[in-house]
Amino acid sequence: MKPMIRGGICLNSHTEGCAAVVRRQIVYVKKNRNNREKPANAPKLALVLGCSTGYGLASRIALSFGYGTATVGVSLEKPATQNKSGTPGFYNNLAFDYEAAKVGLISKTLNGDAFSDESKAQTVDAVREIGKRIGKDGSPSKIDIVVYSLASPVRVDPKTGVMYKSVIKPIGAAFSGTTIDMTTGRLFTARAEPATEEEISDTVKVMGGEDWELWIDALQKADLLAANAKTIAYTYIGPELSWAIYKNGTIGRAKEDLERVCKAINAKFAGTERRAYISVNKALVTRASAVIPIIPFYVSCLFKVMKEKGLHEGCIEQAARLFDERLYAADVPFDEAGRIRIDDYETRYDVQKATADLMQSVTQENVLTATDIAGFRHDFLEVHGFDVQGVDYEENDGQ
Repeated sequence: MKPMIRGGICLNSHTEGCAAVVRRQIVYVKKNRNNREKPANAPKLALVLGCSTGYGLASRIALSFGYGTATVGVSLEKPATQNKSGTPGFYNNLAFDYEAAKVGLISKTLNGDAFSDESKAQTVDAVREIGKRIGKDGSPSKIDIVVYSLASPVRVDPKTGVMYKSVIKPIGAAFSGTTIDMTTGRLFTARAEPATEEEISDTVKVMGGEDWELWIDALQKADLLAANAKTIAYTYIGPELSWAIYKNGTIGRAKEDLERVCKAINAKFAGTERRAYISVNKALVTRASAVIPIIPFYVSCLFKVMKEKGLHEGCIEQAARLFDERLYAADVPFDEAGRIRIDDYETRYDVQKATADLMQSVTQENVLTATDIAGFRHDFLEVHGFDVQGVDYEENDGQ
């Protein structure tokens, strides 16, 4: 079975490859927490929204295998059919539940549209069920942490039934910048036309904070949040050279809404020990990375620099550090805007300076050796269960 890549999108995935990546992340978490004392405030029950890939999956693994946390995960994934493999997240969820069950960890994964009222109702029931199982003295456990890590190109408003689609576009003016074709190493200029007002508002509707707030409202109404519950959502800022297409573009506008909602949730939490957080994470390769203008070029250069400096992290390293050194540390450090930063290695002056210098020096003649485009391509394939060390792709058909 071989990866099928069309236009920067991988159309298939490999079940054993995905399972191997999940197992590797579990090994990392166990090793990372070895000989570390478990925090007194470690969560007993977690809800992970968008649990199947990337930061959501890594968060669930870090909580479950790092602290023994019981988890409920929600994501929308597709199983295999006779003619098509399942989505990577479908296989990741299967692998996570299997590995958790092997060592007696409690987990329940719900496959459904997390934006819908139906999924919220099903999740409430699942949380109540697990809360009763792990509660003590007849008192059910409640949710200690809600991780909001949904990433979807579309969202159906549960109140109106209207479907909204997100776009990755600049605002106000067209954008152009150098990027790389990860399959060939070809450098070329990518261009994106500015978004319309409708595209901007639709992107905020899909990727902003409205649904996060609806989830917290539903959980509060059901009385399922612990007295000191935390909730966290993830964002990215990136270097100034990408701001036109990212921070100051449609995605950035949605992330601004996410921060607005964080403040709104904290206002609702006023007078309690509950707290909402935004975590700014580092650049990583996702299923969509290859099609965002300039990002493949920037990330390929960034990874080269960070690996040479011994600072590179993937999703699981970021998630483990977030919980161990931020959320469940004695003191939670914040930036001037009140956000948690685990992009601190990426944004270091020496890292950004070296990355910018490298980007200026790259030519078509040296791109394959000067950058880490090979690492970018590996990470992209690995997200789909391909190019994973130890997996025999000739013997396993991936179904």
